Amino acid sequence: EASTQSTKIIAAEDLKMATNNYHESRILGQGGQGTVFKGVLPDNTIVAIKKAKVIDQSHSQIEQFINEVIILSQVNHRNVVKVLGCCLETQVPLLVYEFISNGTLYDHIHTTGHSTSTITWENRLRIATETAAALSYLHSAASTPIIHRDIKSTNILLDNNYVAKVSDFGASRLIPIDQTQLNTLVQGTLGYLDLEYFQTSQLTEKSDVYSFGVVLVELLTGRKALSFDRPEVQRNLAMYFVSSMKENQLFEIVDEQVMNEANADQLKEVAILAKRCLRVKGDERPTMKEVEMEIHPWVDENKN
Repeated sequence: EASTQSTKIIAAEDLKMATNNYHESRILGQGGQGTVFKGVLPDNTIVAIKKAKVIDQSHSQIEQFINEVIILSQVNHRNVVKVLGCCLETQVPLLVYEFISNGTLYDHIHTTGHSTSTITWENRLRIATETAAALSYLHSAASTPIIHRDIKSTNILLDNNYVAKVSDFGASRLIPIDQTQLNTLVQGTLGYLDLEYFQTSQLTEKSDVYSFGVVLVELLTGRKALSFDRPEVQRNLAMYFVSSMKENQLFEIVDEQVMNEANADQLKEVAILAKRCLRVKGDERPTMKEVEMEIHPWVDENKN
């Protein structure tokens, strides 16, 4: 499935105008990598513009940028954010994406001021299926297999219909067809990082499966992947979840809204799938294709 759109080169002046000179009122989000602004191009297309922080003058930052452009220009999937263009005139290159209007999955699960999330169980399952479909596509259907390397709820964007879009491919890696693993400098986010990859630096598609498992547990429990506000045994959500499952205490950690909306059998099935994704040994985890096929029927069961 080849990308139908070629990546356009967009003038720095157009992006400056599009964001009202990068005005703070246009900021959509900020992170360690930089800032994302909302912009309106001369043809009235609403876009998201990623402006990386100037961390160093070395090649690594430019390399990450080029990496993201190369990867996203090869990808065409309804659940992956589209890159529309880039700008090479600035000190740090700028990336221009389609604008996704409804924020991140993280925002919706961990909304401040709400004891429970506003996302229904049906939507949570569908978001999980769509994220799994995107990863399955990246791992197997894209022209060269792609490992995302940084799957987390802040990198899953939602549109107005709560359709999931996987974003932020800066750390991703293309895998040559004849290789199933790569030796790389470990990159990822604590709480989501596959321990096997962390210990061995051997990157495989199963590293994404682990991170996806953590997102699935977030959807089940409404808890953050890592929180130092929690007692020590509960700080790392994946570890706490696995030990709760061992002690038959699943229903004590599930989000209140999920408990009210989901049936107990389905909850157990989703939890068992999450536990399989979080297995210590990568080769014992399911593939993303298997995950997608397992979750999909549950979405249909929940349709009213």
